[in-house]
Amino acid sequence: MKDLYVENAIWGRFNNPEAYLQSRKETEKWLRQAFIAKGGCPQEEYPLYMVAGTSNMLNNTPYEELSKIQVPISYFNEEDISFTYIDSMFSYQLGKDKSSKYYQPKYHRKVFLLSEIRSIFKEQGEPVEGWWGKLPSDFLPYIEAQVWNHKLIRGYLERNSYE
Repeated sequence: MKDLYVENAIWGRFNNPEAYLQSRKETEKWLRQAFIAKGGCPQEEYPLYMVAGTSNMLNNTPYEELSKIQVPISYFNEEDISFTYIDSMFSYQLGKDKSSKYYQPKYHRKVFLLSEIRSIFKEQGEPVEGWWGKLPSDFLPYIEAQVWNHKLIRGYLERNSYE
């Protein structure tokens, strides 16, 4: 992780690997428990992280090269995938502190099921610039998807010739 550290970049969180890993584990524990409480059936202890839809800012980040696969949302079942508004670690922390000018109680420190995220998209449309409310200017806005069944992704990649 220390080799990934870049001053003032998205990987700046790796400046203190121990603190980052502790925060990551706390967030993943919360994600899993909240997902189960809503009826999710995680097959794994931790999820694979993806982005629902697209994020132009993420696609255009100068910090790293990103690989991209597109998996139709219809490929997933309700019990296999959860969602958070913005990055789960950021959402969790905002909801934990509740004092930030960026905190939105309707969205932060909330885990959404597939049916809920579809309803939100139906009501508000797919995320576009400004859809997020207030966020720090250096933050990459997106809806994070957490896939709790790794076999689904492996199977999709094998059937669709991704390397």
